[in-house]
Amino acid sequence: MKILFHTCCAPCAIYPVQYLQEAGHEVVGYFYNPNIHPYLEFKQRLETAQEYALRSGVKMLFEEEYELEDFLAGAVPAHARGERCRYCYLVRLRAAAKKAAQLGFDSYSSSLLVSPYQKHELIRDIGRAEGERAGVKFYYEDFRPYWREGVRLAKEMGLYRQPYCGCIYSEKERYYKG
Repeated sequence: MKILFHTCCAPCAIYPVQYLQEAGHEVVGYFYNPNIHPYLEFKQRLETAQEYALRSGVKMLFEEEYELEDFLAGAVPAHARGERCRYCYLVRLRAAAKKAAQLGFDSYSSSLLVSPYQKHELIRDIGRAEGERAGVKFYYEDFRPYWREGVRLAKEMGLYRQPYCGCIYSEKERYYKG
């Protein structure tokens, strides 16, 4: 099966991509993350994903435009409703589903499914709904049991590992002690 694999960051993609390839799937990464704040963090994660692709030989597509304003226009009201993560997942999975359908992939998935810090069932539900909307299947697998292995592999490769999820709100939660 040909899978477009939304990549939130290189460290989270390492194990799932390797797993899917070993299972015989053709995997192409897709870096699209307008949620990442500030710009220097976005740039660091983008460059790390590019380095991972180069070193691993994994083909990746990169959306390098920094669409922060568009993201925040939806994130601020979503945050006020207590739905910022839902909005963040929706934006990225919708883009991945559309890209997968446009490029003729059999399915799409996301490295978000490896993190024990993400809202896994919400990702699965949004992924399925957006796949149906775009006309492409969402490949679901719970990669969380392999998160530590991915961390180990990222450290072994010397890849940058981010200290927070990505959005301005998660950055505040990570650093602000007020």
